[in-house]
Amino acid sequence: MNLFQNNLALAFLLTLFAGLSTSIGSLAAYYSKKTNTSFLSICLGFSAGVMIYVSFVEIFPKSVEILSDSMSLKLSEWYAVGGFFFGIILIGLIDRLVPDYENPHEMHHIEEIYTDEQKKVQKEKAMHRMGIFTALAIAIHNFPEGLATFTAALKDPGLGIPIAIAIAIHNIPEGIAVAVPIFYATGSRKKALLYSSLSGMAEPLGALIGYAVLRPFMTDVVFGFVFSSVAGIMVFISLDELLPSAEEYGEHHLSIYGLFIGMAFMAISLLLF
Repeated sequence: MNLFQNNLALAFLLTLFAGLSTSIGSLAAYYSKKTNTSFLSICLGFSAGVMIYVSFVEIFPKSVEILSDSMSLKLSEWYAVGGFFFGIILIGLIDRLVPDYENPHEMHHIEEIYTDEQKKVQKEKAMHRMGIFTALAIAIHNFPEGLATFTAALKDPGLGIPIAIAIAIHNIPEGIAVAVPIFYATGSRKKALLYSSLSGMAEPLGALIGYAVLRPFMTDVVFGFVFSSVAGIMVFISLDELLPSAEEYGEHHLSIYGLFIGMAFMAISLLLF
């Protein structure tokens, strides 16, 4: 586990970088009046391509390899498959438990802010409730994403860097999605920016809490299981959120082009590094 200790600081910094990218989306909502849908569609597809490719080609096989050090190959494959679907079930349950309107993974456009500025200010009680539920939803959603980025970087920094970039790209439109309902709730762009930035901080916080909880039990079996769960989480995010959002923002072909560009980028980076 000495290698994990050496990679700890870098893993945290990469997770922090990925989390704080929500601020970029919030700033886009703050300063822009129109969403560049084509570019956003390609970027979301790219992010999905990176995460799907690395999950199946690198993370899942590595989880089997780690587990096989402590058990037979066949049993390690069963454990890895169990971890993979555990990750899918975990993030799926989180996604289902958060109402759509407060769900930061429900995509929004920058234009919604400017359209809504002409509407009446909501009652203070309703705004307060919306702010609380939105903040809670953000934290819940970003926790497993932070743990996924952190775990990958902890195992292999060369693997963690492209994953952090993919998560960061994914978090930019999420920042827009966070800023819009917060603005609805408070009527303040400054608060929208603040809450969006804080939502990103849930990712490094989730990484630290997850690491603190798992550290006493961090055997090869536990780490291999968690690693395969990370693959499941990233595949779910890609298929349930990124690709549908990419199509919603732009044309179908743009999202698919971005998907394959992301896969190619990940493949080349793995071959080179």
